[in-house]
Amino acid sequence: MFTAENWPIAGNMLAFGSETPEGIPVWEAPVEYWADCLRQMRELGFDHIDPTDAWLPLQRLTDDRLREFKEVLHGEGLGISSISMTRNSVVDAHNADRNLADAHRLMDIAVEFGATIVNTGFMQALTPAQSKATWFWLEKGHHDDPSLRPLAIERIRELGDHAQANGIQLSLEMYEDTFIGTADAAVDFITDVDHAAVGLNPDLGNFVRLHRPLSTLGGDNPDELYEKVLPHSNFWHIKNYTRDEDPATGSYSSVPVPLKYGVVNYRRVIRRALELGYTGPFCCEHYGSDSIGVCAENKDYIRQVLHSAEKSPLLGAVFPRS
Repeated sequence: MFTAENWPIAGNMLAFGSETPEGIPVWEAPVEYWADCLRQMRELGFDHIDPTDAWLPLQRLTDDRLREFKEVLHGEGLGISSISMTRNSVVDAHNADRNLADAHRLMDIAVEFGATIVNTGFMQALTPAQSKATWFWLEKGHHDDPSLRPLAIERIRELGDHAQANGIQLSLEMYEDTFIGTADAAVDFITDVDHAAVGLNPDLGNFVRLHRPLSTLGGDNPDELYEKVLPHSNFWHIKNYTRDEDPATGSYSSVPVPLKYGVVNYRRVIRRALELGYTGPFCCEHYGSDSIGVCAENKDYIRQVLHSAEKSPLLGAVFPRS
């Protein structure tokens, strides 16, 4: 159990990209580049980061380079509460076996760095159209093959066994058109996996931003979606969007915004998550603009919501007492 003050609220390193300005893959970059990125997060008040393999694929580092990264990380006063795999599905059409091996290596690396969560999902590489779009989610992307669902369950159970043996947990990121691409499908999948060390990442920002009816994703509004998946959740990529739809024309619009300004009322949703027993880390994400600056605002917002909940006679019991 965490207190409101020490609850891990990480910043996702996704905004820094997978290459340096000189075009060097981040995993091959000098430690000075790593330190510069990490220092920006620390100066924004973060205590934890999620390195995400879309920034620094830790599984590609040699043991010597892992030690270098750990030294830089600690030198900047940061810890890792979670490690996310991005678009590296364990049933990927081309790299499934490699991605499974990478996930297993990250299970061991997570323990070495003190992380309690390895996060993965079934989304796959962006299509050329998605890469060119202003917002990638506005173009049609990958759809999971239903015939691979049994293999996906088998491999997630395998990873769950590894996580459990290491004393950590595996989290599955909800994403449209995958095996966990609606609220109901996610609950069905996690129920079929049936593993104590495997939970959901209720990243419903991925759903709210879509230009399609929320009813096709499991609920008429965000609260209905969250009510279904929060009881199964152990980690949280958290972000928000404006959302507007015009029934007369069938038009939609959505834009990334800080948590307190979007269509999801996160003060209400986080408090509801606590009521339902949520105890996992948070990881702040944002697309566009000054992403890490917005993430820092979101960190402070979440912290305030947690402090308010800790003082509540209705919610205070979920926090440890001295």
